[in-house]
Amino acid sequence: MTQPILQVRNLTTRFRTDRGVVTAVDRVSFDVAPGETLAIVGESGSGKSVTALSILGLIPRPAGSIDEGEILFDGKDLLKLDAPGMRAIRGNRIAMIFQEPMSSLNPALTIGKQIAEPIRLHRGLPWKTALGMATELLGQVQIPEPASRLGAYPHQFSGGMRQRAMIAMALACRPQLIIADEPTTALDVTVQAQILDLLQDLARRTGTALILITHDLGVVARYADRVAVMYGGRLVEMASAEALYRAPRHPYTRGLMACVPRLDGDTSQPLVPIEGQPPDLTALGPGCAFRPRCPLAQARCATVRPALQDAAGPKGDSRHLNACHLQEIA
Repeated sequence: MTQPILQVRNLTTRFRTDRGVVTAVDRVSFDVAPGETLAIVGESGSGKSVTALSILGLIPRPAGSIDEGEILFDGKDLLKLDAPGMRAIRGNRIAMIFQEPMSSLNPALTIGKQIAEPIRLHRGLPWKTALGMATELLGQVQIPEPASRLGAYPHQFSGGMRQRAMIAMALACRPQLIIADEPTTALDVTVQAQILDLLQDLARRTGTALILITHDLGVVARYADRVAVMYGGRLVEMASAEALYRAPRHPYTRGLMACVPRLDGDTSQPLVPIEGQPPDLTALGPGCAFRPRCPLAQARCATVRPALQDAAGPKGDSRHLNACHLQEIA
């Protein structure tokens, strides 16, 4: 079995607010192997983006802090690195594609300079060489006439082209891991598919691991190898994409599936919303975070937190993890 490039163990990230302590990520553990695409899914506020920012050491301090766990990247614990050590990895060996490129790209710098800068910084190459590599990268992400686009500013690019430029920046130093946080949210459906196809193709050709953060289960079905479902800052289910869609085990995952429109014209099963609201992360009880919204909740769900454990069914799905007391519902 391929050794994971990233191993997250019991990651716990908290924020101190006027309303109290928010446990945004609560003892989360997962692995990502080279060339693998792991999708992290869940509602807004479930902890997906904070997990990504924790990996990159971008939690705002002093309000936020990583209070527990390990983040092992290529065998090295990122939480033990000092600021220069993290800067040497961030943007170099681990890259991130943010949700909204207009808030991530510098409006005062040309696209070419923004792609070339990490190459110059991390590889020590002269500007001329770095700009030449930036031209190649723009071509790789299918931007037409890349040489003439180097001098353009972000506002001169369409939304899809800006996101392609962000992907080019992420690929600049040939990272071993790319984290894509809702990379297609502001794009139309056709451009979404193009961007995701591009990411998947580049990841598979280069052997780069990809963490895809999304709330779109359609994206997960098409692009992910494995899926981690988060709720209330906790992992509630993890399995291969095929196993998860064939037989979701956790009531929350089943609720998400029931909210997805069908494309085959079958209207016999109407969309069923998940009742209630996402949990208040300042007031989570000792039990299951999903209990107030769960139609199958029992008394013990309020007092005992369910462990994320193997729920392999009779078909022998390997490592189908489920954090639910009612394993028999699977």
